Amino acid sequence: MTYDFTIIGAGIIGLSVGLALTEQYEDAKILIIEKEADIAKHQTGRNSGVIHSGIYYKPGSLKARLAKIGNAQMVQFCHEHDIPYDVCGKLIVATEEAELENLQQLYERGLEHGLEVEEVTETTIQKIEPHLKGISGIRVPSTGIVDYKKVAETFMRLIQSRHGDILLGEEVKGITNNETDVEITTSTQTIVSKHLINCTGLMSDRVTKMAGIQTDMKIVPFRGEYYELKADKKHLVKNLIYPVPNPDFPFLGVHFTRMMDGRVLIGPNAVLSLKREGYNKTSFHMRDVLSTLSFPGFWKLASQNMGEGLKEMYRSFNKHAFIKGVQQFIPEIEAEDLLPATSGVRAQALDSDGNLMDDFFIIKEKNMFHVCNAPSPAATASIEIGREIVQDMMGQLAD
Repeated sequence: MTYDFTIIGAGIIGLSVGLALTEQYEDAKILIIEKEADIAKHQTGRNSGVIHSGIYYKPGSLKARLAKIGNAQMVQFCHEHDIPYDVCGKLIVATEEAELENLQQLYERGLEHGLEVEEVTETTIQKIEPHLKGISGIRVPSTGIVDYKKVAETFMRLIQSRHGDILLGEEVKGITNNETDVEITTSTQTIVSKHLINCTGLMSDRVTKMAGIQTDMKIVPFRGEYYELKADKKHLVKNLIYPVPNPDFPFLGVHFTRMMDGRVLIGPNAVLSLKREGYNKTSFHMRDVLSTLSFPGFWKLASQNMGEGLKEMYRSFNKHAFIKGVQQFIPEIEAEDLLPATSGVRAQALDSDGNLMDDFFIIKEKNMFHVCNAPSPAATASIEIGREIVQDMMGQLAD
């Protein structure tokens, strides 16, 4: 089988690249290979479903630009294709005075991004979220929610309607770059492609290495563990409630998210996962554990975040400790009101010095593109990310 472009990975990024290729190359033969029996089985199908505004990201960064563009594109795409969504806005709330300085800096950052942001008082907070305890906050009206699995399914239907192929249940076992083409060996066959795009998320570093490229980065998996509010308590959360982020910790902290299906999720705890695609506390894979523990960058990150990391682990195994954090925001929620919910695993890219690779990272060769890091807001900005990757490829091909 011979193709012009072959994409490995049918998450939302791989599918967005496939969609962009069908827009730019009408006659090209395009293939997407996915090892699972369905699309969007990992990060895409297990994320919070938030259409982000970009307020948290450093002004001028690629993430900030992509989030703002991607937010508008995602809303328009959902509207055009009848995908349910809700631009409900979110509140970022301080519960104690020590957080007010960081909250003010976040408000100024939002203005610098050109976002519509509103400072809200304790009285206004109570009007928006009557059960929420907060002394001050920011409302970000452009934040929304959607089911990204449905977005990914729409991407797939559009690709197939334009004669692109989706090959499910085929794991890539080997990659040989012959300079003029790439041979991709799967579980059952060998595929020849003029170009290869690696969009494998949690496995991106391994697929890059399989292609003969050595990097100074490693994917370290962190599991985000959520609880779900019982049905008779869902009225306690109207939309989206976020804490003021801790600038010294790389995760946003516990927040409250209304999903498109009506559920209200609370979390996540962010803990080291002992399996890259492991969604339970007991999930374990020896190769994944050794991969993490043998990487110098992990130990440097761990030493820098030891205190907060231990707190996250404690809350993971002690529900009452988790509840104390929840009750800082909504005192009415009790331990019996929370049910275990789905977990997700974040593909956190680290370099060997222990630095979080916080922005998008793509390795380019003449006939291969490896998307080694696609952090949040990757789902929000997926349409634009796909288009920019294809534009970048077109420029490289022209050279």
